[in-house]
Amino acid sequence: METALIIEDNPDNMTLICDILELNGYATLKAMTGMQGYEMAKANLPKFIVLDIQLPDIDGYTVLDKIRADSITRDIPVIAMTSYAMAGDRERLLGEGCDAYVEKPIDPGLVMIQIQKAIGK
Repeated sequence: METALIIEDNPDNMTLICDILELNGYATLKAMTGMQGYEMAKANLPKFIVLDIQLPDIDGYTVLDKIRADSITRDIPVIAMTSYAMAGDRERLLGEGCDAYVEKPIDPGLVMIQIQKAIGK
């Protein structure tokens, strides 16, 4: 079974995202902070990462920079999933190395299509 890492500090969002992924056959790893997520990515090498941008310790941009700078994790697809939807954020996140950008609130019926497209399925 392929594994997805979810880096999300909101318990309700974490539950929703994990439920959707698990219903679609993925095992899930959960990180509530950016540093915890980065360390879990290095230790577990998930198939892909769902990354919130507003996190309690370091922001998602910093997490993304760490993931992309590390030879162990740089090739893991990262899907930004955020309500942080200011003008230009989508372009900035994609330009900095995210493979996809999903705006919250998510559409449970569409999110797997968006994720599968980002990971090449």
